[in-house]
Amino acid sequence: MKVLANDGVSKAGIETLEKAGFEVLTTTVAQEQLADYINKKNIDVLLVRSATKVRKDLIDQCPDLKVIGRGGVGMDNIDVEYAKEKGIHVINTPAASSSSVAELVFAHLYGGVRFLYDANRNMPLDGESKFKQLKKAYAGGVELRGKTLGIIGFGRIGREVAKIALGVGMKVIASDKFIGEANIELEFYNNQKVVVPIKTEPVEDLIQHADFITLHVPAQKEYVIGKAELDKMKHGAAIVNAARGGVIDEVALVEALDKGKISFAALDVFENEPKPEVQLLMHPKISLTPHIGAATNEAQDRIGVELADQIIAILQPQA
Repeated sequence: MKVLANDGVSKAGIETLEKAGFEVLTTTVAQEQLADYINKKNIDVLLVRSATKVRKDLIDQCPDLKVIGRGGVGMDNIDVEYAKEKGIHVINTPAASSSSVAELVFAHLYGGVRFLYDANRNMPLDGESKFKQLKKAYAGGVELRGKTLGIIGFGRIGREVAKIALGVGMKVIASDKFIGEANIELEFYNNQKVVVPIKTEPVEDLIQHADFITLHVPAQKEYVIGKAELDKMKHGAAIVNAARGGVIDEVALVEALDKGKISFAALDVFENEPKPEVQLLMHPKISLTPHIGAATNEAQDRIGVELADQIIAILQPQA
């Protein structure tokens, strides 16, 4: 059987599949040529990340597909229910990248409170001639310890964020439509464990109390954080979006940053990927990354192996 990993897959995933007798192709095929390629090469399994779209037209054109796999959590680039109606298995890897995304959130938070996103732009330009001025400009940083982190979306990733926040010494509050309370288990290097129960609260309460807000929700039809929510946030609060583009009103966000209502923002995802608005890219108060939340070597290995194990279980149940 043949597997096409159109957006790539880790070496560990390839080795696991090949050991089970699968042929793995890692050619990146353009979207408009994908259906023809799948049919000509007799592809049984299509693996994608966020770049490749698997919509109804592609599904209809590829009747021999048996499995569609998403390397990651969100599956908004796949018509999941339609594929299932056609008898195609749809799989993803909801747990594999949680730690990686959580660490990126804190990379942005630490960089934000110490102005690294701006200092890294200006030091190469003016560090030699304006060192003292830059030192003064970036001297008003704050510590995360003792501050309140509001987590919107308290699933796997949100809970991993909570673990780091608690370890840092932050107060954690959370909001989730489907989860009322969660026990956050902190595991330490010497096998000690601490369990911290956290009850969730409505978004409208969370945004008023949090010093920092991070979002971990799936794609939405409407903004989770729009102008009204930004207006209700604490003055000088900051916000991180490493979830999905479109959960924050980017126009309202820029306005809040310009007014000083929000101290800084961090964006790993954007409404218009892969062409984010230039107002975001050039803004001096936004820390930017190009949708790399799950892009660590460790996470990609876990994703590849998890996808491979699921494919083997579906197509070779006797293995």
